[in-house]
Formats: sequence, C-alpha cells, structure tokens
Amino acid sequence: MSSKSQQRIVLVTGSNDGIGYELVRLLAQEGHRVYLSSRSEDKGKAAQYLKTEHGLEVKYVRIDVTDEESILAAKELIEKEEGRADVLVNNAGMLGIPTRSPAADADLSAFHQAFETNFFGLISVTNAFLPLVRKSSTQNGFAVILNVTSGLASNANQANASIRNPGPFSAYNASKAALNSYTIALGHELKGENIRVNVVTPGITATKFTGFYGSRTAEDGARVLLPFALLGAEDGDKTGLFHGPEGVMPW
Repeated sequence: MSSKSQQRIVLVTGSNDGIGYELVRLLAQEGHRVYLSSRSEDKGKAAQYLKTEHGLEVKYVRIDVTDEESILAAKELIEKEEGRADVLVNNAGMLGIPTRSPAADADLSAFHQAFETNFFGLISVTNAFLPLVRKSSTQNGFAVILNVTSGLASNANQANASIRNPGPFSAYNASKAALNSYTIALGHELKGENIRVNVVTPGITATKFTGFYGSRTAEDGARVLLPFALLGAEDGDKTGLFHGPEGVMPW
C-alpha cells in the first residue's frame, strides 16, 4: 500500500460547518478515520448528518481552541482510541464582527479576540497534539500539520494596493500573518522529523464565516486543502509552504 492510499487518522478543528465540514466529508469519503470537532456538543451533531446524509462514519470530539481543558481532553480521547494522529488540520478560526477593526485607533479587544482564536488557540492545539503527530511520524515515516490561513495573511499582497485593500480586518489579518510566521518556524523545526507543515488558504468562499460572500463553494475551498492534508512519504519537499487556489502565495 502506498502512502497516498494509506488510511489516515485525521483531526479537523472547527469542522461542524463550512469548509471544515466539507473537508471532513471528503476525507471520510476517501476512507480515512476522521474526527470532526466543534466548540459545543450541540454543533457536533454535524457528524450525525454525515452519516444520515452521506453514509459516512465520522467521529466527534469537542474542542474549543480557547479552552485548554477541552483541548487536552480531546488529545487524551484520540490517544486512547487511536494511539496517534497522522494529520492535524488547524481549521478553527474567527473573522466576524468582534474582530473588525481598522489599524488606526485600533480596538484592542478585537485584536485580543482574533489572536486568541486564530493564533494562540491554534498553537495550544498544536502543542497538545504534537506528541501524537510525532508518534505517527515514527510509525509511518511521515505526518502532516496543515494550518488553514487566508489570502489576507499575505503581507506582500496587503502592501500592494493594486492587489488588495486590507479593509477593516486589520486584527484578523494580523492574526493570520502571525500564524504564517509561526508555521514557517514550525516547518523548519519539524522537517527533520518528516512532519510536513504548511499553510493553505482555501480562497474566498461563500460560507457563514464570510457572510456568504463570494462565488466559490465550501467544497471548492475544501478541495484546495485536501491534497495538503494527504501529503505522503514521497512529498518530503512539500513543507513550509504557503498555497492557495491558484498555487504558491507570496508571504
């Protein structure tokens, strides 16, 4: 069996709807053992929908990335059930009204909220699950950490006024740019352990997260993420990258 067809144990945070939900569905359709997660158990009913609507067996685990206790409990559950995590997809994030803030006369509460979820929460999840990811790398010879970012995280694009106006989302943009920087460092540190670490933006998609702005569907976004979630032993050079729907993104 090649690494491309090998069944993976996958955790996708923030996956009760939108792009995360569609990524879980696509992974489950390919035969992988996938853990769907949400901040509340009520939202976790999305896992049941995948079974009733698509006939897919998906497991549920509660994770609020701003709640260390829930993160550690999820890690213990997956470690008990699986012993390892082959793929960690850090998808949970926030964009909405609480994080709308211009850079001038910035609302510090907006920055705190954006960073708490999009940056510090992601690091907390990664820290907790890294031992399970390392177990996967030891057993399989490779493992994957995929951080979901945004085109707004590109400092090069933000600085180019002809490409993109950062708009009122300076708190969100800064949190995602910080995530990109963290991913670069993590990728360098884990490369020798055959753990592929990348950031990928699914592009602007019409989901609840974006206020249903845009013409691309949640499935379109999930399909951009999918190949980076399923990198194999032969993909050792595909780490420390920033990709989007059109390919390589400028940092």
